[in-house]
Formats: sequence, structure tokens, C-alpha cells
Amino acid sequence: MDTPAHESDLRWMERALQLAHSAGGSVHPNPWVGCVLVREGSVVGEGFHERPGGPHAEVAAIRQAGDRARGATAYVTLEPCNHQGRTGPCTQALVAAGVAEVVWAVNDPNPLTAGQARVVLEAAGIRCRSGLLGNAAARLNAPFFTWMRERRPWVLLKTATSLDGRIATVSGESRWISGPESRQRVHEWRARLPVIMVGIGTVLQDDPALTARIEGAAQPARLVVDPRLETPPSARLLEPGAPAWLACREDMVDTPAARALAARGARLWPTPLREDGHLDLARLLAGVAAEGGTGVLLEGGGRLNASALAQGVVDHVLWFLAPKLIGGATAPAAIAGPGVPRLDLAHALHDWSVTPSGSDWCIEGALRSISPERSSA
Repeated sequence: MDTPAHESDLRWMERALQLAHSAGGSVHPNPWVGCVLVREGSVVGEGFHERPGGPHAEVAAIRQAGDRARGATAYVTLEPCNHQGRTGPCTQALVAAGVAEVVWAVNDPNPLTAGQARVVLEAAGIRCRSGLLGNAAARLNAPFFTWMRERRPWVLLKTATSLDGRIATVSGESRWISGPESRQRVHEWRARLPVIMVGIGTVLQDDPALTARIEGAAQPARLVVDPRLETPPSARLLEPGAPAWLACREDMVDTPAARALAARGARLWPTPLREDGHLDLARLLAGVAAEGGTGVLLEGGGRLNASALAQGVVDHVLWFLAPKLIGGATAPAAIAGPGVPRLDLAHALHDWSVTPSGSDWCIEGALRSISPERSSA
């Protein structure tokens, strides 16, 4: 933070972060941004970015404030943009509105904007401060930051297990290990991220629809890691409503199975194999990023989870732990495969938390951090 923050500064930025959450999953590939305009200790305008091509948060707040924006302080969760896209530069909108000061949480990683707002605003006589609640703002937009800096999607591995780490019984029954509150949180994440990824084992076992069951939610693209194209043409995930993508071996593209699935509207993603025989998930996810996929919710079974961890593509973990004991030496575990040979090679979470989720516990943590100040890649 450029100068020490006052308690009121924190309050207004916290409100801006709350507003940013209001966008849900409707703004991809853009970031979630909230803005609060404060004049003489009172809010005169609020706004958030609602949809791509729509008014940015600063513009929405300025429109609500009208003439009261003159002389106000703008609290924004992300550095105001300074380039012409589908909308005009927010820096110019703030200058035209006559605000006296702009405080933003974190610098924009977009090279078209990064670091430019301060130059433009201060040249217009507007005071600037940055870094207020920057870590929280960076975490909020982890998918956007990862996509913009590294040209890959941010990957959240979600699983729900019994206390002994099982995701199903020995007979394959898995509905429901976690409680309704935990399942609701998963649907919120499905609405928040643009892509949901599962393995073919999940499709064959459960025939999931892979939808976000939240009224008005944007539905994620449904990506199945299906090397041999075993997805049945009758699978529910092929029903209209969201794209269905099938990642397969390159030699499977010109096969009867491929033609049958394409006739059902599926898009095939031929993906090279690694030396270990698994599809190259990094190559697959680079293709997802090129389609504007900023974030992926990985709801894999044990094999896909293990492959994703082994290939180093997981950024964050969301683990629901139910107070149940299933047992069974052959009951499927959340992470299959050979595992790590030594404890010092275990995938350790940091910045983790444990919170109640109905009758369950939710353990959440990062495998990779999102730095608010790192320069653009």
C-alpha cells in the first residue's frame, strides 16, 4: 500500500470485493471487478462488471453517482483499464467524472493496462493509491491472473471423500458422500468457472449432466478426458445447453466412435500422449486457454486426479470431508495411481483453511500462489 490504510479504506475496499463477487460466472474471460465511490464518508455510487462488453465496474458506479462522483474517492478491486476494448478506458471515465482519488487493490496483469493507470490519472491531478487488500483481490481473480500471465487456465481440483479417503463404496455407489450444503458449494463453483473437467470413468459410472444447478447461472463447457472415446452417444453431458469437449488420443479422431459423438454435437480435442501413456494435460489445457477458458473445475475420479497432480497442472484444492467411514481395500480413493514414493514429495497445501460445510468439513488450499505484484508473463 502506498500510504497507510485507514479503517474506512478497508471497509470500502471490502465492499468493492463483495460487489465483484456479484458477477458470478458471467464475465469470462474478463476479471471480476467491483467499484465503490465514496464522498464525504458516504457511498454515492456502486457497480460491478456484469458481462463481457458491458459497462466496467467504474463506469457502472459513475453512472449511479452522477454529479456526486465529482470529488469522490473510487475504491476499485483491480487497476482501472487504460485501453480501448469493447468499452472505453476506465481511466478516461474516471477523469471525466472528476473523481479526486482512485484506490485499487491489485495491478492489472494485462500488458495493455499494467502500470498505466497511475500515469494517466496522476497526470490529470487525481491522487492514486494501490495495494489495499491486494492478496484478497488477487485470489478473487486467480483464474484471470493465471490465464493472463501464463496462458493456461487456473485449475481447481474438487473432491468429496469419507474420512478414510474413499469417493465411493466397493460397489461403486457414490451418491451422496457429501451433504447438500457441500454439493451446493460445488454448483456455485461450476457457475463461477467456465469449464468443468472429468474423466471417462466418471462418465461411465455416473452419467453426470455436469451442469450448474443455480437459476440463471452460466453453464460451463463440459470437458471429458476420454483417450479411447468411450463416452456413449446417449451420455447426458452431450445434451444441449453447453459445449461438450472430448479429449482423446490423436489416432481416435477418424473412427466410428468419433463420428457418432460428433453427430451428437461433441467437439473432439485430439491430444498427444506422454511417455507414461496418459494424455498430456498441459497441452490440453493450453488449448482450453486459447478458447478463453480462464478456469477449470476438475471433478475427476482417482485416476484423473492422480494424473493431474503428477503432471503439475493443479493450482488449488477444494476437499469436502464427510464424517463417514466406508472401508474396503478396493473402494476407489480420491487419488489413485502409484502415488509419491517419499513424504517429502507429497503435494503440500499452503494458505489452507478448514471450515464447516453443513455436516461436512471443507479443506481448501493452494498448491501454487497467486502473487498480486508479479509482472505479466
